[in-house]
Amino acid sequence: MDLLFYHVKLHCYVVVELKAVDFEPEHAGKLNFYLKAVDEKFRTEGDNPAIGILICKNKDKVVVEYALADIRKPIGVADYRLAHTLPKKLRSGLPSAAEMERRLRRGEKG
Repeated sequence: MDLLFYHVKLHCYVVVELKAVDFEPEHAGKLNFYLKAVDEKFRTEGDNPAIGILICKNKDKVVVEYALADIRKPIGVADYRLAHTLPKKLRSGLPSAAEMERRLRRGEKG
């Protein structure tokens, strides 16, 4: 799993899977596996069942519906869009994407 949170108001763990590719049905199965593992290992009395969130590059709603049809755990699937430019307020305080790539290649920090 990529991220694990505890939602204080819902009293449950939230498992997040991040995929840089289009949704595939096996992603739902893997997330379901993680939810079961989190519930078995971390859930205590008073906690609600874990919730899964899968964020992927793109999704076909019909494929997602079929993939989740018989899974009984709460799972949501969302796709993401990359913004090509940062808001003006943030541009001056952050390096550009190209600068970040150069720094990462050189192994620089901050």
